[in-house]
Amino acid sequence: MSDRRTDEAVGRAKEAAGALTDNDDLKNEGRADRAASSVKEKVHDAKDKAEDAVDSVKRKVSGRD
Repeated sequence: MSDRRTDEAVGRAKEAAGALTDNDDLKNEGRADRAASSVKEKVHDAKDKAEDAVDSVKRKVSGRD
């Protein structure tokens, strides 16, 4: 399981446990974990797009495209 999926799963578990035990701190911690997972996903996607763009420029410059 990737780190992002793990963070999402842990966040959901904490949020559910907090809801079951009426523990607002644990629910909030779970929400924060899920938000961090979402941010990691967006950063990863942006990194992939940037790398693809760089590769495309390299191909064009070298005449392979």
